[in-house]
Amino acid sequence: MASEKSFSRKRQTDIFLGSLRGKNRTIPISFDKLHDVAKQKMSKEAYAYIAGSAGREITKKSNCTDFNQWKITPSMLNDVSECSTDISLFGHRYPVPFLLAPIGVLDMAHPDADLAVAKASAAENVPFIFSSQASVDMETCSSVMGDSPRWFQLYWSTSDDLVESFVRRAESCGCEAIVLTLDTTMLGWRPRDLDLDYLPFLRGRGIAQYTSDPVFRKLMKTSLGDADEPPKLTWNSIKALIKMAKNYPGGFWSNLLSKDPRRAVKTFIECYSRPSLTWDDLSFLRSLTDLPILLKGILNPNDARKAIERNMDGIIVSNHGGRQVDGAVSAVEVLPNIVKEVNGDIPILMDSGIRSGSDMFKAIALGADAVLLGRPYSYALAIAGKQGVQEVIQNYRAEFELTMALSGYKNICEVKRDSLFKF
Repeated sequence: MASEKSFSRKRQTDIFLGSLRGKNRTIPISFDKLHDVAKQKMSKEAYAYIAGSAGREITKKSNCTDFNQWKITPSMLNDVSECSTDISLFGHRYPVPFLLAPIGVLDMAHPDADLAVAKASAAENVPFIFSSQASVDMETCSSVMGDSPRWFQLYWSTSDDLVESFVRRAESCGCEAIVLTLDTTMLGWRPRDLDLDYLPFLRGRGIAQYTSDPVFRKLMKTSLGDADEPPKLTWNSIKALIKMAKNYPGGFWSNLLSKDPRRAVKTFIECYSRPSLTWDDLSFLRSLTDLPILLKGILNPNDARKAIERNMDGIIVSNHGGRQVDGAVSAVEVLPNIVKEVNGDIPILMDSGIRSGSDMFKAIALGADAVLLGRPYSYALAIAGKQGVQEVIQNYRAEFELTMALSGYKNICEVKRDSLFKF
């Protein structure tokens, strides 16, 4: 068995010799080709939802292009024959400096959805952050993951009882941290989805964490109004009802005749997020759990300082992949200032725009303790399910390790700001 320290060399060998051994790859190597092949695999609605961002998508583009302002300055003649990409977060050791980001409605990419990602991440021992807007509930995903690491991403509902229920379930599922997403208290203006008149939640997609929750099911009983009225029958409404019946727990035909699928959708739309959330509310979440709590969506150094003052355990520098505020700063351009403000008090993670191992290297050199991988694994999922996700994890791990070694560093602790030049 090859040493963990030679992972990148083994991965390259497996790729080069794969076809000779009758083991062809299932996904392209480059991100651009990964994107293009995945686009052909997905429906136009699925592609719009996963690839799209807010407004003219300027922020989405900046997330990627702003990495180009930073250049790696390799250092020669260092012994990098054995390299380690291990990191430590909140007392846990992980083999690579990246986690799989929470992405909602993964069944739009592949029918196995979150379950395929859970199996792939477990196989590679890379943490998977369960989404609140998942297509498969956290208990089902946890059941196939053994002792491999997982976190839970929380959207703060209008019901504190539901927030508490989600946290308790995450604890019971063995989640090692809670990630509170701050930047989606309402949906951003996303033209690709709007042009298609398509929101997956209205078809009962991406609400599995809710329909499997006892508190949510109680809330459904108080959801009145148009959910209990026969819908106006149009071709689109009929298709939506069929989707709701398929996605709601239980039998399709009984669901089709029941009000519950429509009640679930209506209740979800009414309660999934809370625009009135403030910093003062964080004390309630802190009182619920001893798990580490990270705030996702931090772009302002002042907010990073507030997170520390409110006894949060970490932050994730993120603009939601450009999906919320068009024209917002890119994650990588604000990362150095946030690192300076935090000054090592709590771990800093970063997402939005990670498209290669060199992007990961730059983010870590700028002070991130780890990064989150998002769209790349969702595209790999669309192409080849579990196997695709597993391969993309291996590829990003190998590319990062090679970038680190070829730049003259044998472990992540050595990767510092002076390894980069600002263009």
